[in-house]
Amino acid sequence: MRFDSIKHRLPSREDVEKNACLRLLGEYLGDRNLWHFNRRSVPKATAVGLFCAFLPMPFEMLPAAIGAITFGANLPLSLAWVWISNPLTWIPLYTPAYLLGAKLLGVPAMPLEHITLGLIGSQLAALWLGCLIVGTFVSTIGFWTMRILWRIKVISSWKDRRRRHRLTAALKKAKKQVVSAAKKHRTGPKQHPGQDSRQSGAAPVASSPPTQRHE
Repeated sequence: MRFDSIKHRLPSREDVEKNACLRLLGEYLGDRNLWHFNRRSVPKATAVGLFCAFLPMPFEMLPAAIGAITFGANLPLSLAWVWISNPLTWIPLYTPAYLLGAKLLGVPAMPLEHITLGLIGSQLAALWLGCLIVGTFVSTIGFWTMRILWRIKVISSWKDRRRRHRLTAALKKAKKQVVSAAKKHRTGPKQHPGQDSRQSGAAPVASSPPTQRHE
């Protein structure tokens, strides 16, 4: 998972502060910890947002923001997770929770083919109980999943950094070897006096004896 791409798609601070519902929190939104995107705030934000997404109530963003402030979670990510709860997903999200709540309370559940949002809302006790249980379970799974994914990201980044260091060191070593070879080629091997004549195979010239003068 590329956390950087997710970070750039989250609502900005200006968008959050302009929200009429969240404006009630006032100065609490100025806490810088709410906008940090790190290994602690991201899993917490996932847990807070997923739990609030299962709350069968309007304006889930307000409890999500309160949860982010309370637990030090990333506020934009907490709000983003709440968006999985919308008019298109209410029935798929709430129906399993409602059936679970009805079974735990021992009340007869309505048949699946007749379930509508209005009918589910008429049995609030079963709905809320099931949503709280399912929300707690899903948020716990989300928290640990994000912890694991972040850990994998850190290990992958560490390995990439080590590979880059090894590659850089290898390139520097190769560059030094090339420079050293070039210097040796320019200077050539050092020769001692008389070495040329010995290497060429030429015989040394014998000196003639001095001539004697006869009187």
